[in-house]
Amino acid sequence: MGATDGTILAFDFGLKRIGVAVGNTFLRQAEALSIIHAPTNDGKFAEITKLIDSWQPVLCVVGLPMHGDGAANEMTQRCKRFANQLHGRFNVATVLVDERYSSAVLTAQRGEYIDDDAAALILQQYFDETP
Repeated sequence: MGATDGTILAFDFGLKRIGVAVGNTFLRQAEALSIIHAPTNDGKFAEITKLIDSWQPVLCVVGLPMHGDGAANEMTQRCKRFANQLHGRFNVATVLVDERYSSAVLTAQRGEYIDDDAAALILQQYFDETP
């Protein structure tokens, strides 16, 4: 499921915040980009539209949260819906990446937002697992 060459945006979807990371198919290095804090769905997609327009990604990667045993949790379906919305609104190929272990790698100080770092981990995992 390799994408054509170019920029890839990755999203760590959350109800309050969406972490965003960027990378490209040449360097295959993920980099934290930004955190979207918009309170409404329309506001979130307005911010995402700016990112899509600016970076022109060939692929979007969305982290898919699961329980440790692989079972779906309350966020699994929401993340799938978000990935479908990205694909539908922007006509960009979208893949889901199992993020079960990415958040365990990150430990946040109280009050520190790590959503963009989580997105970078998700994207790096995609690069590492995709030939």
